[in-house]
Amino acid sequence: MRHCPYPLMLFAAGFGTRMGALTAERPKPLIRVAGRALIDHALALADDAGIARIVANLHYKGAMIRDHLAGRDIAFSDESPEILETGGGLRAALPLLGPGPVFTLNTDAVWTGPNPLKTLAAGWRLGMGALLLLAPVAQTRGHAGKGDFALHPDGRITRGGDLVYLGAQIVDPAGLEARPERVFSLNRHWDALIAAGRAFGVVHTGRWCDVGRPEGIAEAEAMLREAGDV
Repeated sequence: MRHCPYPLMLFAAGFGTRMGALTAERPKPLIRVAGRALIDHALALADDAGIARIVANLHYKGAMIRDHLAGRDIAFSDESPEILETGGGLRAALPLLGPGPVFTLNTDAVWTGPNPLKTLAAGWRLGMGALLLLAPVAQTRGHAGKGDFALHPDGRITRGGDLVYLGAQIVDPAGLEARPERVFSLNRHWDALIAAGRAFGVVHTGRWCDVGRPEGIAEAEAMLREAGDV
């Protein structure tokens, strides 16, 4: 398989508080959906896309994730003693990821349809600052909120619209090192890129389920059964 030229950052450090008692004994990435840990669903996408370099950030019960992934060629960015959020976490992992654009992928979702990482790779163009994977609210499951972004005819995105960000993107991390705060969300980086006209979106044509709450497990498993992926 031809290797994808961009590395992948897996966000796996969160506390998973919305999962309630389910994350008292294990981190959210190790919660099982259809017999497989959530982080393994994410890694299956990475393997299928031919991504050679993978970094996962760790904080809450990070040792359990290390043990689960033992034997895999994955580097770990340990966010101890302070969890850094998505922006700070990505910046801290850059020495492991290397220069240039990187994929980021949340580990609390399940997908059907085209591989989201392949969709992003096909849509990435020189000069983009970020390319976010989006879907209409009606195409998602387990998502309680409204849309996040509007997608314009030229592919650029702005805040406020009926498209949900699905937790997968390619992003140019240039500029993260200049942010003064240690802990910050990638939303700060996106806002700067939107203002510069360098934030773009592409629509996922399959289905997606947010597994951030306990009820999301059953919804994700039903979605996979409907798609014949179980």
